[in-house]
Amino acid sequence: MKTHYTARYAASPQDVKSYDTDKLRDEFLIDNLMEEDKINLIYSHFDRFITGSAVPTTSALKLESIDALKADYFLERRELGIINVGGAGTVSVDGTSYKLKNKEALYVGQGNKEVVFSSDSATEPAMYYLNSTPAHKSFPIKKIGQDDVEVIQLGSPETANARTLRKYIVNSVVDVCQLQMGMTTLKSGSSWNTMPAHVHDRRMEVYFYFEVAEDQAVCHFMGQPQQTRHIWIGNNQAVISPPWSIHSGSGTSSYSFIWGMAGENLDYADMDHCKINELK
Repeated sequence: MKTHYTARYAASPQDVKSYDTDKLRDEFLIDNLMEEDKINLIYSHFDRFITGSAVPTTSALKLESIDALKADYFLERRELGIINVGGAGTVSVDGTSYKLKNKEALYVGQGNKEVVFSSDSATEPAMYYLNSTPAHKSFPIKKIGQDDVEVIQLGSPETANARTLRKYIVNSVVDVCQLQMGMTTLKSGSSWNTMPAHVHDRRMEVYFYFEVAEDQAVCHFMGQPQQTRHIWIGNNQAVISPPWSIHSGSGTSSYSFIWGMAGENLDYADMDHCKINELK
């Protein structure tokens, strides 16, 4: 079996106040993504959100159900978002193939029984980043290329947060139950993402950082606005953000990240902003 998973339980903000560095990383950092010839999944009890990766090289990888789902197949009661951050590859869903180049995405709705990942080249494999949430209805499969996304320009050079946000799997682009995914890239000279920070008690979120240089890092900020904490993040690592937590970061060099959300609603603008000078 090449589909592996671990579970993470929900944590209260009162408990997190007492966490040291190791405990904070154990609870919220995801550091086993993009391992070759494996499908690695992390099942979070925050909104039952699954974060994962699939990196096939010489042979294809099949997405298998995990014990936590108590399901005959992975998407029996779930939907799935896939964004390729590696070389070209193919995702086969119940026998239909979808070619995904770098930074192209695929939405797979509830009820599809077989999902298989492959790469065009073993030396430059596809690197599939996966997000999955519970679903109550089946929507059609849809491929989302870079020309299909919604693009928003945010921030400014003066505040070191100029960035391009691309909405891939959102309800204005794809019919979905609750999953939302997109990608943000910092512009040259800027370092801060999602600043000013915000929380959204109706949704949880996961940030996946990539295109981080080997000798560089991103400092991810989390916690309640007046009780912030930080986690240092390397390339191809992710962090779970509870609904009560801010989620913001600053890098020592350029980087990109994929955000994935699930929860109460699909309104992307549903957020409670935090004043920068009131963060603690």
